[in-house]
This record gives sequence, structure tokens and C-alpha cells, in this order.
Amino acid sequence: MKIKTILTAAVVAASLTSVAQAQTLRWAYAGDSLTLDPHSQNEGATHTVAHQMYEALLHRDMSGAITPSLATSWAALPDNANVWRFNLRKGVKFHGGEDFTADDVVFSLNRAKMETADVKGLLTSIKEVRKVDDHTVDIETNGPNPLLANNLTNLFMMDEGWTKANKSEKPQDFANGETTFATTNVNGTGAYMLVSRKPDEKTVMKANPNYWGKGTFPLEVTEIVYTPIQSAATRVAALLSGEVDFVQDAPVQDLGRVAKQDGLKVVTAPQNRVIFFGMQQGKADLETDSVEGKNPFAEKKVRQAMNMAINRAAIKKVVMRDQSSPTGVIMPPFVNGWTEALDAVPATDVDKAKALMAEAGYGDGFSITLNCPNDRYINDEAICQAAAGMFGKIGIKVNLDAKPKAQHFPLIQKRTSEFYMLGWGVPTFDSHYVFNYLAHTDADDRGSWNNTGYSNADVDKMIVSLESQVNLDTRNVTIAKIWRQLQADILYIPVHNQVLNWSMRKDINFDVQPEDQPHFKYMSFSK
Repeated sequence: MKIKTILTAAVVAASLTSVAQAQTLRWAYAGDSLTLDPHSQNEGATHTVAHQMYEALLHRDMSGAITPSLATSWAALPDNANVWRFNLRKGVKFHGGEDFTADDVVFSLNRAKMETADVKGLLTSIKEVRKVDDHTVDIETNGPNPLLANNLTNLFMMDEGWTKANKSEKPQDFANGETTFATTNVNGTGAYMLVSRKPDEKTVMKANPNYWGKGTFPLEVTEIVYTPIQSAATRVAALLSGEVDFVQDAPVQDLGRVAKQDGLKVVTAPQNRVIFFGMQQGKADLETDSVEGKNPFAEKKVRQAMNMAINRAAIKKVVMRDQSSPTGVIMPPFVNGWTEALDAVPATDVDKAKALMAEAGYGDGFSITLNCPNDRYINDEAICQAAAGMFGKIGIKVNLDAKPKAQHFPLIQKRTSEFYMLGWGVPTFDSHYVFNYLAHTDADDRGSWNNTGYSNADVDKMIVSLESQVNLDTRNVTIAKIWRQLQADILYIPVHNQVLNWSMRKDINFDVQPEDQPHFKYMSFSK
């Protein structure tokens, strides 16, 4: 891809008319959406693109609050706490002109529960989805679920007829490289419609003329030109030169330069995302290490040593330029269950870590491959490089294998990675989301991102109990108990919570959304 040519063409097009410049948003980000199939991947950047064109029953606005979307009201039935009733918005049309009805909701939620749907972990408490009438749906859960609404903000609604007509009834099997009609085409109800798409090059969207939200949202952006630019230097150069208007992830080392540039600004806020390392602890023998017949990660003392070898303060200062918040737990402060005690960062102690390695039988160290993305998180590859040096100080030689996220994530999903970086946002703002995906045994639609081999029957039982515990105080006691166990087991090695820095033209009015989800229907421009 010739990024410079594409961006220059965008500048020429935007300069033809002041009206086009005011209404067309040229947006750049490090990585592209993995797919346009709205149920195939539960990944932040993929959801970001989907949110422009598809919609869920409920929506998190730019402050992170849950608001009505395709459902106008919802509540558990007064005579049956296991059933939630959703009243649907009337008069909504899909981009193709089809009516949005309860049939589409039933179809979409059942599709999202299928084996190849990465979002299925959000729906494990659902027993049945039933149509009451054309604009009413009941969702029955396995026991009362007080947080069902929290799980539905990224569950997008598809048109049943369109999906079936295009042979896309099942979600794309992303991990095994499948491609379907729904991976490159869209028929949603959202504020923007797909015009064209070249994966990893450019996606163009235009305003939906029949959008139900007219009069509710500013809708001042009438066209979105999305250009993924993996190179941080090229991405910020495009912003500084005026070739793009909005960069979601300007490199931390260039934020000062961007803020000082005439006509630009940086808007900063904490992000609902934590960065950490995962280790395959369950295998009897690893394939990518130098140890024969044993698994070093299975030894708790090795994991302890690695946890205290990480100098999170140094990563914050040198790699992140102070744009991170070191943490000792794999959940951000936004999440129910977070406490200052859990967040406390382990003291860096290389000598003690070396002693633990020796006690575990690895005084001479070992080598291991670390899989890392290079286009997903802020300075992801640089974090991995810094961590590799820190692990080296206690005898663990890291062979770094950095890849674009489209190649990195399947390594985790297919369980072929044995040591890896992952970032995790919590769209439900509740610990259960973390537990269900990352700590529950990898079985029965749960633990779909648990590539550690960790399995604890007592923990699993407590995780499932959270889905039907209506007494929030009792529920929070269980959450705290699970966290104590996971922290004691050193399931993951947390690094830090990310800080968001959205960089944009000064005339753009746009708040930072804590999930890093820029919903462009909210964007407006200073006159």
C-alpha cells in the first residue's frame, strides 16, 4: 500500500470545497478492523468500525453511560426476574430499506451465540430469546441476571433476511481464515453506510439518509474516510500535515509536538483497558522454550519472579512517556471489583526474582518465544522489547515475535501461543467479563481467551454464580474472593492501564470515550 499517495489524494479531494472539508472526517488508526462480521471478533478496533454502521439494543455514549439505542426501554418482568423485556424502537430501517423488527433481534442474538462467534462469551447466561410481537422481545436467562444490559452494548443487530440471503447465517470463523459475504459487506441500522472497503488500506462510509437518530445526534460528519496507518511516524506526520483530521492513537513521543501545532489539539483521558502478559501454564511441556520435558510457567515461583522482574515505572517513563498507569491487576479502575489494594504494583526486585528462579529449578534460566502485536495497543512492540530486557535480567531469554494483530490474535485463539501480550477492555464495566473470558476453564463457550491452561473448578463455579446473584453486596463478596484467588495464583502479569490521547483538528468538538470508541455521530465542528 502506498500510504503517501492515498493520503495526498485525500488532501486534494478535501481542498476542493470548504463544505466537504467541514463534513468529511479523515480518520487514521494503527490497525484496521479485523472483519466486518459483527459477531466474529470481540475486539476493540473491530467494534469501533462496526459501531459506525451497526447498532446494538443498548449503547454506551461518549461518557460511557448506557443509553437506549434500538431498544427504547428494558426491564426484568415484575413476576419473573429471569425474563427481561425489551421494547424496540419503531420505524427503524436497515441500510437496504428493510424494517427492523423483533425477528432480527432473535436471529442476531442466536447467531451471536454460535460456536464461531467470539462474542458468545457475553451471552452465556441467556437461555432463550423470544419474540413477543414485532417490537417486543423477551430474553430469558438461567437465573436472574442483574447485569444483562451491560453485556448487550456490543451485540450488533443484523437483518435476518439479508444475512440468510447472502449465506452468512453463521459468524465467520476468523481463527481458521474463513471469509464470508458478511466479512466485507454491511447492512446495519447505524448512522453510516459502507461505500467501499479495502482491508488494511481504506474504508469509506457515508451518512445514512434514513437514520432514525436525526435530531437526536449532531450528525455533522457526513462522510468517514478511515485509513489504517501502521507506522506511528507516518500516522502523526499525516496529522501534522493536515492529511488526516483525527488520529485515535498518536504516538506518546509526539503528543507534545501535536499539541503545539497550530490548528491541532490533544484530548486526554484514562482508558478502560489494561495491558498484560499471558503464559501457558497448563501444558506438561512447552514447544517454544529451551527446556525439555518440563514447563517453566507451571512453576508458581517462576511466575512470581517474572511479576517482580517487570519494572512498570520504567516502562511508564521511558516507553510510555508517562502516558500509562502501572497496575498489579488485569482490570482498569472503571470496573466493578477494582480496589486500590488489588491495583498495587509489585515492587521490582531483580535479586529476589533470581532467587525464586533458582528455587524453582531454573537458576540457569531458559529461553521462550514472546508473541506480541505491533499495531494494536499504544507502543505495544516497544513494551514487549522493554519487558524482554527485564526478563533477561533474571535469566529468561525472550525471542520476540511481533506481528500485526490480524496474525497475532489467532495465535491466542487457536492456543498456539505460549507467551503473549494481550490488552483487555471491559465493556460491561464488571469483573465477570474479565473472569468469564480470561479465567474460566476453556470450555462450554467460556474462557475463549483463556490461553493459559488455567482451570480451577471452584473459581469456575463462582464465576457462573455471578450471572444470577441479584444481591449486589453478596455478588461483590464473590468477586473479591475470585480476585484474591487469581492474584494468589499469578494467572497473568499485569503491566499498566492505558491512557487515551485523541489528536484532532482544533475545530472538532469530541470528548474521549473511555472504551476508546469514537462514535462519530456525536462529533460536531466549531463554526
